[in-house]
Parts: sequence; C-alpha cells; structure tokens
Amino acid sequence: MTETDQARAQKLPRKLYERELLRLQGELVQMQEWVRSTGARLVVVFEGRDAAGKGGAIKRVSEYLNPRICRIVALPAPTERQRTQWYFQRYVEHLPAAGEIVLLDRSWYNRAGVERVMGFCTPQEYKRFLRQCPIFEELLIDDGIELRKYWFSVSDAEQERRFRDRMSDPMKQWKLSPMDLESISRWEDYSRAKDEMFVQTDTRGSPWLVVEAEDKRRARINMIAHLLSSVPWQASPRPELTMPKRPSGQSYRRPPREMFTAVPDHAATLA
Repeated sequence: MTETDQARAQKLPRKLYERELLRLQGELVQMQEWVRSTGARLVVVFEGRDAAGKGGAIKRVSEYLNPRICRIVALPAPTERQRTQWYFQRYVEHLPAAGEIVLLDRSWYNRAGVERVMGFCTPQEYKRFLRQCPIFEELLIDDGIELRKYWFSVSDAEQERRFRDRMSDPMKQWKLSPMDLESISRWEDYSRAKDEMFVQTDTRGSPWLVVEAEDKRRARINMIAHLLSSVPWQASPRPELTMPKRPSGQSYRRPPREMFTAVPDHAATLA
C-alpha cells in the first residue's frame, strides 16, 4: 500500500467526523429547502462494490431530510413483466417531480454490473445498455434534472473484512446474501465490468465521481461535501414562526383511560 493509500485508509477521528457530519447535514437541510422552494429535481446514484458503504452514506444523507421530499429508491429484482419492458422503464417512474430528491441505492447500472457478471442479461442486452445509457442520462440532464453518480471504491481485503463482520453480527446479517459472497470469487470479473462501464458511461455531462471508501467516515464526509458543492443551491430564509397561545379547554373532557387498550409499560421492567 502506498503512502497515499495509507492516508486514504486512515480512519477519520470519530469526534472530528461527527462534528463535520452534523455541519454538513445542516447544509443538506438547507439544500433540501432550496430544492423544495425552487422546484429543482435531484437524482443521486450510489453504486460501487458490495459492502463499500453505499447504504451508510445514504443513511447519513437522508437522516434529517423530509421523507416527502427526499426518497430512497432500492428496487428489488425485476418481475417477469418488467423483464419484457424497455430496460430503463421501471426506473423512470421513480424519477423526481419538482421539488424532490431521489437517492438511488443501486440503479440502472445493475445491468453493467451484477447482470453482466452473473449472466442475468444477454450480451445483446448488455451492449444495448451501454449504447443507450449515456443518451438516457443526457435526456435527464437536458430536461433539467441534476444528476450525480457516485462510485464507492474499496479494496478486496477491506470488502472481505466487512463481509466477515456482517456474518458474525446478528444486526448486520440481513445485509449479506449469497450473491454478495459471489463477488469475492468474481472480484476480477466485477473489476473488468466496472472498467468497461466507466469507459462507456463516464461522460463530460454525467461523469462518475469516485469515492475512496476504505474508511467509511472519510467516504461519507467526502461524498456529502462534494454533493453540496456541486449542486447550485442557495440558502433561503425560512418564514419566522410564532407559537400561538393554547386556548383554555373548558368544554372538552377526555374519556377515561380505562376505555382504551394501552401499550404495556415495558420500560418500567428495565429498572
């Protein structure tokens, strides 16, 4: 590992990370208000190796945002009917309307990655995707959508370490599937597929933005900071709110609590 690689892998101190993350999340809330008030449309694509930290980054981006404005889209495997549609069709329905943000946890690039490597698409379908994808993204951008594509990069050794951590942690085991483990034995196949995908889809209008993700904290901070710097948002003043006086309730009488089914006081048993 080179000195540069070591610097990238060095963990960002937790206190420094948490302080900067909170500051950036405050700016994300302001950017959200700009999106809402201006009717902007923002799509952020999260791609990369399995266990590279995409889900954690999405969680930190969306943590304080309004779910009515910021939606996370993580599509399951296509149905039989969807397999007969134009490939991009089922993604189109999830694109944002005015004043919305969509975070894509995996995206149409499934075809260039797992479908290509695992043989879930034909060579003809794969080649058609590489031809159509830059055109599809150009159409989105031409229509006014702000599109950002982040690729989370992690080493094979770090990926395996995270897989082993998930296998032994009951709270994380749902994150691990047999398909994920296939990526270990097919590491070079995925590498070649990623390289070819970049050649065809890393365009001037819609470039790939590589996030070094050996350290998850550093990756999250870098990705969010870049997103905030690349979207042309401006802080907009919010109207000042005044708390109204609560009227004295003299005509209302609450029904006896015994009439309703209460949730048991589990907290009382903890003492």
